[in-house]
Amino acid sequence: ARSNNGLQETEQALSVRSTVLAAQQSTLEMREREQAATAQELSIPKVTDTPLPPPTYTPAPLPTETQAPEPTATENLPAPTADIEAKLKSAKILVFEDTQPIGFWIRQALDSADYKYTHVGDAVGDFLENLNSGINWDLIIVGAESKSGVRGEFWDAISDQIDRGAAVVVEIWYLDQTVNGRIKPLLTRCGIDFQKDLPLADSIYWLEPTHPIFNQPNTVMPLLHYSRYWGNQAGDLIKLLPGSDAVLLAGTQSNRNSDYGQIAVCMDGTVVFQTFSNHDYARSDILQLWQNYVDFTLRSHFAKQADK
Repeated sequence: ARSNNGLQETEQALSVRSTVLAAQQSTLEMREREQAATAQELSIPKVTDTPLPPPTYTPAPLPTETQAPEPTATENLPAPTADIEAKLKSAKILVFEDTQPIGFWIRQALDSADYKYTHVGDAVGDFLENLNSGINWDLIIVGAESKSGVRGEFWDAISDQIDRGAAVVVEIWYLDQTVNGRIKPLLTRCGIDFQKDLPLADSIYWLEPTHPIFNQPNTVMPLLHYSRYWGNQAGDLIKLLPGSDAVLLAGTQSNRNSDYGQIAVCMDGTVVFQTFSNHDYARSDILQLWQNYVDFTLRSHFAKQADK
């Protein structure tokens, strides 16, 4: 029994020793692996944090600038507005107006607008002398209201001035008496003709209300209200000729654009005919309307000159 016990103790001792040796071997292998890993780590060079050099930047070449050629002296540049206004106020204007006993309304209109002019009143001889002079008038005004009338050779001289470039504004009440006389070629050239006599003033309607003659520099309302100064032969009605380039701006019938007219404009805006009498209507309206006549015809006149 004792020998069996001894054998068991010997076997247990060997088993313990085997376990210890196995553990030691395992520990030794683990250390060898750790040492190998450490050695490998030490053999890898360390990466430093040295910053990389900045990239080389080569700027792209700028596009070549092409400068616009400076304007030459031969270029036609538009005239400043101030130049046109100066021309209007320094224009050569000849005025015949025969209404001294009842008031020079055309003269008042020119004075209020600060125009320069030659006013001969009703001196027909002085008027004809100026028409036949060597002066190239910019605007000729005929205010023939007071029954004296501009007739015959006056219309020949006025037509000659139109040929020389003058603008013309005519107030006339007696076309029924002179339509077949020496004014006829001028009426035909304008593109209008006598229609019939108008014994007494009547309401006048604007047929072209947006036209500059009613809006520049003044806004003028239709002459619907009248105070009849003249008891007969107040004016005439006019009509357009076939194929006419004239425009009826106002008349006694609001829906008629080719007849029953009392204001007509023709020849590229340089000629105006008015076939009613100023003093049958309110003075304030007439003054503004005549200022517009003058402004419009002079602008048309200077525009035609610039186109030549």
